[in-house]
Formats: sequence, C-alpha cells, structure tokens
Amino acid sequence: MISDEGLIDGTWVLTIFVTDFQVEKNLRVKGDLHVGGLMLKLVEALDITTDWSDHGLYWPGKTLWLSRTRSTLDQYGVQSDANLWFTPMHKGLRVMMPDLQILDLRIDFSINIFSVVIHLCKKLGIRHPEELSLSRKMSREELKKNKGVSATRRTQLPGLAAPNDHLSDRNYESNAIGGSPYRARSATSPQGTLRGGYGGGQQNSPSATAVGGHSPNYSFNANGAMSPGSAHSLSFDGSLDASLINSPKVSVKEAFAMLNRPRNLAEKARINAGWLDSSRSLLEQGIEENGIVLLRFKFSTFYDINPKYDAVRINQIYEQARWSLISEELDCTEEEMIMFAAIQLQVEKQSRLPQPSYDRSTSQGEDEIDFALTDLQASLDGESLLASGDITRTPELRDYLRFFKPRKFAIRSFKRCFFVFKDTYLSMYKRAEDANEPPVLSFNLKGCEVSSDAYVLAQKFSIHLFIPRPTGMIELWIRADTEEQFARWSAAFKLAAKGHTMADSSYEAEVRTTLTFLSMQHPASDVTTNPNDLRFEPDNYIAPRFLGRTKTDQQLCQSIMQAHSNVSSMNLIEAKLNYIKAWQSLPEYGFTYFIMKLRNSRKEDLLAVVSNRLIRMDLNKGDSLKMWRFQNMKSWSVNWEIKQVQVAFEDEEVVFHCLTADCKVVHEFIGGYIFLSMRSGDKNQMLDEELFHKLTGGWL
Repeated sequence: MISDEGLIDGTWVLTIFVTDFQVEKNLRVKGDLHVGGLMLKLVEALDITTDWSDHGLYWPGKTLWLSRTRSTLDQYGVQSDANLWFTPMHKGLRVMMPDLQILDLRIDFSINIFSVVIHLCKKLGIRHPEELSLSRKMSREELKKNKGVSATRRTQLPGLAAPNDHLSDRNYESNAIGGSPYRARSATSPQGTLRGGYGGGQQNSPSATAVGGHSPNYSFNANGAMSPGSAHSLSFDGSLDASLINSPKVSVKEAFAMLNRPRNLAEKARINAGWLDSSRSLLEQGIEENGIVLLRFKFSTFYDINPKYDAVRINQIYEQARWSLISEELDCTEEEMIMFAAIQLQVEKQSRLPQPSYDRSTSQGEDEIDFALTDLQASLDGESLLASGDITRTPELRDYLRFFKPRKFAIRSFKRCFFVFKDTYLSMYKRAEDANEPPVLSFNLKGCEVSSDAYVLAQKFSIHLFIPRPTGMIELWIRADTEEQFARWSAAFKLAAKGHTMADSSYEAEVRTTLTFLSMQHPASDVTTNPNDLRFEPDNYIAPRFLGRTKTDQQLCQSIMQAHSNVSSMNLIEAKLNYIKAWQSLPEYGFTYFIMKLRNSRKEDLLAVVSNRLIRMDLNKGDSLKMWRFQNMKSWSVNWEIKQVQVAFEDEEVVFHCLTADCKVVHEFIGGYIFLSMRSGDKNQMLDEELFHKLTGGWL
C-alpha cells in the first residue's frame, strides 16, 4: 500500500555506513528483521564480491556492537534515526608490553577486554591471563587532578532507548548467572555475593571459546606480526619471540617518556583511572583502530610460576617490577634499591650467556608421567618435612624485644620487654619470669596490618603493627635485635594477620624468604672491583630520588658491584625470580590506590585495595586508619544512579564514592581478587570466564 508520503507497510529507512569503502547505504527494513538478516541484505545491496565474514554492525550512538545476530532491530532499540557502521571486527592495535616493547597486532574489537587478554596471552605464551588486563596511558596533566569519571550506563548514553525497553539496559545481577543476560532496570547492579566463604570453590567451565568464536586464528611470530595458527593452543615449541623472554635494553630517558611517574599518593591513585572495563569491548570504550593500550599485570597474586612453562611470563613480571621501582611507582629504601640494582645487573650479565634448559622432557630423559610422579614425590616429601614437628603442641615464640607505642608529641623511645606470641595473640611482660602472670599488654593480631623496615647496614629491624580496635587502629612498633629474630617474628605476625598460626606450613617458607631477602643486602667484604665493571650508568638501575643524594655516581656503581657479589652465582631465571620475590616483600607491594569519600563524610581519604583486604589510609601521610578483610565480606555492589560503591561486612557496611576512577574499576578489583582466591590447587583447572564476569560485574 502506498500513500502520498511513501510506503505505509511498517517499513522504514535505516542508514548504514560501510567503513571499508567509505560509503553509506540506505536500506528499507522492518523492526522485526534480525541482525543477521540485516547484514545479509546489506551485502546483497552492496553487490561487491569480497569476504565479509569478519564484519559486524556497530552502533556508535550507543557505543554498542549488535553481536547477537538472532536478535531483532526492535529488541536492540534500533529505529530510523540510528546510524550504524558495518565494519571489520579485527583491527590493528598497538600493545605496549610490561617491558615497554610495542607490538603491532590485529585484535578483535568486538569482544570484551577479558577475552581480548586471553587471546593475547595465548599468542604471547603467557599463562594465567586472568592476572592481566589492558589500560590506557594516563597523561601528566591527568595525574594532576581527579579525573571525576563516573560509570555511565548504556541507557544514559546518547541514543537512549525508551525507558521500558528492557533490552537497552546492560545491568545484570552478578549473583544470578544463567537465563537472559538482560534484566529490568535497577538502580543497584551487580551484587557479588560470596557463597560458601571466601577462598573456596573451583572453576569448572572453559571460557576461551568466546575468543575465536567469529574470528580468524592468529599466532605471534618473531617480527611482531600475526600469522595463521591455532587460537586455542599454547605452544612452547614454536617461534616465541626471543625478545619477550629476554627484553631489549631500554634507556631510562626513553622509558620515562612512556611511563607514569607519580610524585605522591594522590597521583598513584589517579593512575588507576586508566584500567579498561573487562566486560566491554575496545571500541565500546573509545579505543580506536591503531590506538595504543598497555598490557599489564593487574592483580598482585601470581599463580603457579613455573620456569619450565613461564619464560615469557617471568620476564614480563620482572620487567613490570623493575620499571615500577625505577619510575618510583613503588617506594623502597636506598639499601633495597642497591640490592635491586645488583640483581638487575646480574640479569643483564646472564642474558648474554647460555642458560640451563628447563625442558622437562629432555633435561633428565623423563617422560611426562615420570616427571609428574617425581613432582608428586617431591611435594609429599616436603609436606612430611613440614609435618615432622610435634603436632600436639602449638608453636610459639618467646624472646626479649624492644617496643614503642607512638603518641602525639612523644619522643621515640623503645623499651625492652619480654614478648610471647602464641596462636594469634601477642602478649607483653616486663621480665621473662612474669610470663606465667597476667600480661601487661595483650593483642589479638588477627586482621591487623603488618609492615616492616629492615636496614641491614645499620642493623635496625623494625616491625610496625596496626591493630584494629572498635575505637580505631592501635599502632605498635617492635624492633628486633638480629636478622633471625626479625625473620621469625615478622613471619609469625604476617600469618596471624591472616588468621593463621605458626603451625601453618607456610611459616618456615616465609622465614627463609625474609632471610634470603636480607642476605642479598649484606655488604660484601674484600671485594676486588674491576674498573671496567664500573662502566655503567647508575640511572639505568637506580630510582631518580637516590641519584646524587648521598653518593656520587661512582660511589653508587661501587655499592652496586659490592651488592652484586651476593647474587653473582644466580643464573638468569633465578635472578629474575629473586627480583620478583624481593619486590613482593616490599611494604607497599600489591596496593592499588583510589581517592574516595565515605558516605556522610567531607574528608577525602585514600583507599588501598589489596589481595585480601581494603585499607582506609590518610591521603597525605599514607598512615593506615582502618582495615576490612575480604574473609569478613558478605557482598559488594555498585549503585549506578549515584555512582556509589557499597561493601557489606559482617559488622558494618562501607559506602563510598570514588573520586579518581570509574566506580566500576574499584568493583572489578574487589571481584577480581575474590575470583583469583577461588583458584583451586588443581593446576589443570579451566578458566571460568562466566564466574569472572559474575564477580566483577557491571555489564555483559
């Protein structure tokens, strides 16, 4: 039927821009036409013989891919005023690795960031992609002021669909996986509710299928391009680029042009505004073709690091650790910086030498079954050694230590007292003879914050305890006399903070790690230095704040060479792993900062998200004010209407606004750490992408 104004059969004209040929096509369609039929109709109208299999429809007005080909235009809310793009899903992308190499790759811009990272890691030979993510590079100007980014729901973007169109809302309840991913509009979205307790559960469904569902397969080759290969196999006998295993040298001047260099805690917090939303695609977050993104280890818990499989992964973690120290993103003392510089020097020396093979199939002529049996036997032997003590008696520590309880305007004066540590309780007595009497002071260290400072040259070994009480945090400083004493007491305190006793199997390992860390800081005696060994630039090894402060460049080089004698026997992998372990031992390791404002508060505070807790800190001084452990958390969610994060614990609810990043970023860090804690001991477990999106929440 035709009227004076045209057809009245329910059809309307839809404009589609074909990016390959820079042309627009007007098609007459109905609202009940599904997306797949629309693409077929468009291809027929173009009448161009080419391969369209990698193309999809993108809606710029709503920053949305029309990826469900069986859904209709009405279900998506597409009307005659919508302008769609018909564009390739795979586009060029520049990816900066942790070692600052930039790879030019072809990436699927239509899948979510989590799937993109899985895809990248399979090509690059990096296991456990759930530990990494993509980030934007923040400019110097962006670090100077709060970004003020708030999460924008799809229904609030330009091209808003009708309020009663349930398909336009991308929110979903994150504790309700299954059924339709689309829910009725709700002010509060994903409720990440812990079921069965923190740290339990397993992943039981594979997730990598989304990576190559509608995309060609590629594998990484030595020249930084993508070539045909398998998208689902991680091969270690192929042509992995050697530069990813042993990174090319980058000068500090070049590196600082690519790195963020925060000058205070506020700037450290603003860096985290750059993290991309793991549940949305690159194009939906404004990343354009041939744009640059940073691939970084986002979460500070590394699972099953194995030199046999993880040559690339170990090197990239090492490089991220190295640049975080040199750029002053992570703080350390001058002694520690000298030690890190010495290990870096050993890495550079060893990278030019042949290294022992870690190929499990050829090193001892064992097949995989024999190797697995050997591994199992070693594991059982280790467990038997740990369990060889008296299991009927709870281990305890008894010794004289010096302590100081900070007060305003008080002179720092350490008193020598007798301390007893048992279970998770620390008790103080005036003398050892009084240990059977009621203690002068007694604290339960479960849930406390532990940090330590060790100055080997000055023989000062301090442990700082921030103990939560109903009235606030109690601060207590304890000073040990020897390295052995420091290692044993600090290891016991760290376990107590997690609710564990010294009977835990990890206690002795923690003590050994601390002693190894301290031994690498010992000054070498009677070391003869070759003048040729001093011909290196210390600014490539030392953070700028230590340069020219108390030592000349020549003296710094001398100190580095003296410290190097303690690590000169390490091979390449050992040096990198020891660098990583020392990096993980730093007090601020694993702290991800945000500036927040608590509900009903006018003061801005610093929020640190760590692998097992949230910490409220003073924005100017960095002092811990309060701490909440994830093991006491019941749920976490975001109120998208007012951009507010809500975290419910057993005894209170914490509600705050994030002032430096999208509230989704904070939510994703909390959910991400919960997800990583649920990894089981089974090293062959499958990555459960669905569970990750449930816990990190927001959008599908």
